[in-house]
Amino acid sequence: MSGQAVALPLSEEAAAQIDAMQLKKILEVALLTTSEPLSLAELRKLSDVPVENHTIETMLEQLAQEYTGSGVELNRVANGWRFRACPEMQPYLDRLNPQKPPRYSRAVMETLAIIVYRQPVTRGDIEEIRGVAVSSQILKTLEARGWIDIVGTRDAPGKPELFATTKQLLDDLNLRSLQELPPLEEMGSLLEHDEA
Repeated sequence: MSGQAVALPLSEEAAAQIDAMQLKKILEVALLTTSEPLSLAELRKLSDVPVENHTIETMLEQLAQEYTGSGVELNRVANGWRFRACPEMQPYLDRLNPQKPPRYSRAVMETLAIIVYRQPVTRGDIEEIRGVAVSSQILKTLEARGWIDIVGTRDAPGKPELFATTKQLLDDLNLRSLQELPPLEEMGSLLEHDEA
């Protein structure tokens, strides 16, 4: 005997299992090495053979289960799937990057909340709800962050621009859709409770 390993022929089922394991590893490394969410279409491109969306989703759900209890989690967000640090790990990560995240004024946060819950809205709608004028800088700040965008114009005199939220906002909030936000009525009671 020469001491070399002999390659045994694999059954189709065994070959498919090996291919599935390899694809799962490829999905894992792709998601771990990118900072942006990856869509199912992008993830399907990683396979050497055609793969259905449900197959990719099943593998992603398995990966998410495998990472349960670790320092990272695999989440589905509006733009696809991504790994992120578990929230309880954030204080430790902040030690590496002690920069404080930007703090937004109450006016910016109120404007964003109005757009989130009433979209699409015009600047006039926002001003009517807030009871004060909305500075251009507030809208520019939200647009620069990628959280809102102009989605059209209202069929009214002057054709005012309509603002709505983007998928970037959902991704940053780690949400799949706006339906995951608490109802507006709940938000009001939370604010009243905080002020008490």
